[in-house]
Amino acid sequence: MTTSSSQPPFRADHVGSLLRPKPLHEARAKWKAGILPPDALRQIEDTCIATAIARQEDIGLRAATDGEYRRAYWHYDFVAGLDGVEIYEPEEKIQFHGNVPLRHKLRVNGRIGWTQPTMIEDYRFLAGQVRNSVAKQTIPSPSVVHFRGGREAIDKAAYPSLDGFFADLGTAYHKAVAAFGVAGCRYLQLDEVNIAYLCDPEQIAMLKARGEHVDNLLTIYADMLNQAIAGRPPGMTISMHLCRGNFRSTFVASGGYEPVAEVLFNQIDADAYFMEYDTERAGGFEPLRFVPRGPKIVVLGIITSKTGELESTDELKRRIDQAAKYLPLEQLALSPQCGFASTEEGNTLTEEQQWAKLSRCVEVARNVWGDV
Repeated sequence: MTTSSSQPPFRADHVGSLLRPKPLHEARAKWKAGILPPDALRQIEDTCIATAIARQEDIGLRAATDGEYRRAYWHYDFVAGLDGVEIYEPEEKIQFHGNVPLRHKLRVNGRIGWTQPTMIEDYRFLAGQVRNSVAKQTIPSPSVVHFRGGREAIDKAAYPSLDGFFADLGTAYHKAVAAFGVAGCRYLQLDEVNIAYLCDPEQIAMLKARGEHVDNLLTIYADMLNQAIAGRPPGMTISMHLCRGNFRSTFVASGGYEPVAEVLFNQIDADAYFMEYDTERAGGFEPLRFVPRGPKIVVLGIITSKTGELESTDELKRRIDQAAKYLPLEQLALSPQCGFASTEEGNTLTEEQQWAKLSRCVEVARNVWGDV
């Protein structure tokens, strides 16, 4: 089967974040210690990003990211740029499996808005570095601003009712998406982990214990996503990435996509879905039957980014064949299940193991689809 497209997502693609190289780790440590000025840090980031883009292109990937090298977190760095959102270090931290704590939380202390061009210049630098690939920008989904803290983390004076909060958040993201479009972005990804969390009974129980109204939460999140996506210009591809947590190779949630699949695929206006499928925690491929036949693409995250062991070509092809029982092969693509470094600490594998996995992704895509 030979297929080729100039439009993303591509048959071999990836979620976005990459392990930080040693010079970048050292530079960020010096910057945090106050011995490296911000402009010097940015110069080092620029150099490391340019090298990473060249490596992505050299192994045959047709989409390139900046590896999220300028961020400490996949989500907080962006949402902290929204008006009314504050990142802080709490006494009680978010626990991932393996008893690994996440250092920071967020709270809403005023009306949410988009007035700062957060990460727009980062995108422009990325776009200026690519040679023969499409520049891919990633940002967190708006749902993260609610899910992480809920009603108790949202100032009641600013938002006596959550209706106004969700409306403002959707509007802010609409403006953000439009701003990336004006900057020339044609491939934007919304990292939507919280819809995947809604597949886990333990996460639902946590939300209820926190006092959240969960019955219509999926619809609320879908509406916000659609409001954001509506800000895109013609020609921009919007993808969504779903996973169950990725911090130093640990996770938060479990559960197959069945509870959210119909809304996810039929009521959200995304063009593509990067879906975690590297372990049994994500369930089977059966929910893919809800994907409408047509242009929507599901990118199978069957290569794990959490460990260094390289998946065999035969095993990956077997799993693609299994998925194709529920969704035609022409609507499928291949990627790792998540980024390799959702936070600057990164997962527990080496850079060479990371690049080997991305190379394997390209190899299998050529074998299965005839192109990447």
